[in-house]
Amino acid sequence: MGKVVIIGGGAIGTSIAFHLAEAGVRDVVLLERGELGAGSTCKAAGGVRAQFSDRINIELGARSLAAFGRFAEHPGQEIDLHRVGYLFLLSTPEDVKSFEADVELQNELGVDSRMIDVAEAKALSPLIDTDGLLAAAWSPDDGHCTPESVVLGYATGARRHGATVLTGVTVTGIDTAGGEMRTVHTDRGPIDADAVICAAGAWSAAVGAMAGVDLPVTPLRRQIIFTEPMPELTGVVPFTIDFASTFYFHREGRGLLMGMSDPEQEPGFHLDYTDEWLPRFGAAMGRRAPGLLDVGLGHGWAGLYEVTPDHNAIIGRTGNFLYATGFSGHGFLQAPAVGEVIRDLYLDREPFVDVAPLSVDRFAAGALGRPETHIV
Repeated sequence: MGKVVIIGGGAIGTSIAFHLAEAGVRDVVLLERGELGAGSTCKAAGGVRAQFSDRINIELGARSLAAFGRFAEHPGQEIDLHRVGYLFLLSTPEDVKSFEADVELQNELGVDSRMIDVAEAKALSPLIDTDGLLAAAWSPDDGHCTPESVVLGYATGARRHGATVLTGVTVTGIDTAGGEMRTVHTDRGPIDADAVICAAGAWSAAVGAMAGVDLPVTPLRRQIIFTEPMPELTGVVPFTIDFASTFYFHREGRGLLMGMSDPEQEPGFHLDYTDEWLPRFGAAMGRRAPGLLDVGLGHGWAGLYEVTPDHNAIIGRTGNFLYATGFSGHGFLQAPAVGEVIRDLYLDREPFVDVAPLSVDRFAAGALGRPETHIV
C-alpha cells in the first residue's frame, strides 16, 4: 500500500493533511518545497467571509468561518480571529441589484448578511468618503485572522495524528500506470503513492501536467501595503471594500493593511514587490478614503493569486489524483471546509456540499464554467 501524497504546504494542503490524518488515514505525507505557507498563504490579506455570489462558495465560506471560530480548540491554535465584518461599498445600480440577489441567497443558506444604506456604511467604517455610493452589503460575522497561524495549527494537528509533513522537498515528477498515480519523484527520492493530492496553488498547472491532468491555473501577482501606526485609529475597523475599484483596507496591528487588484498586471510568477501599482492605488484611495492619503506608508509585499478562467476553485478527482486549487483569491478563507471535502472525496464519502460542479471537467470544450461575481 502506498502513501497519500499531498503536494503543497499552504492553508489548503495542511488542512487536507490534518483532516485526512484525523480521520484515521494512515501514511499521509505532505510535501512542501519551501517553508510551510511560503507560497500564497502567508502573503494573503487574511480575510475570512461567506459573502459570495456562488452557492458553493457561500457554503464553503460559512463552513470555514465556523471552523475558524473554534480553531483554538480544534485543531488547537490561536489564530487572532477578528470578526469585524465585511463591508462591500457599491456605487453602480447593477452592483446593487446583483448584491441584493446575492444577499438573498446568502440568507437562504444561513449567512447573516444584509443590504444597508450609505449612512450606516459610513457609521460602520468612518474612514470612507461616501461620494458616489448608492448602498453597501454588510456581513457582521466575517472578518480576518492570521494565515501563518492557521497553517501552523493544521500542520501541528496533522503531525499529532500521525501525518508526515516535510519541507524543503521538491516534486520532480509523477509516474502513472493505467491512469493511476503510482510514484511521486522528489529531489529526496521516490515515494510510492496510493493517491496524489494537488494543493500547489499558483504552481498547480505544473503538478497537473506531471499527472497528465490539465489544471488551468494561472499565477497573477497581487500586492498589499501597510500604513505606519495610526494612533488616532480607534474602535473596530471592518474589512472595507470599494467594490468598483477593489480598493480595500482592514486594521492590522496599530495601522491598516490595504490593497487592490491591478488590471494591468501581466500573469506569471512575479514574486517581487513593485511600486508601479501605487499611482492607481493612490487614486482609488483618494476617491474612497481620502484621509488616508496623509498617512505614512510602511512596507508592502507581493503574493500570487491562482486564477482559473471563471474565478472559481477547481476541486475534484480523476482516478487517484485529487485536486484543490485555483481558488482565485479565496483559498485561505475556504481552507477548513476544503480539507473536509477532499478527505471525504478520498474516503468515497458524501461531502457536506456537492463540489461536482467545481470539477476541472467544467472547462472542457471551452465551457464558461460557473462565474463568481464577488471578485476582489
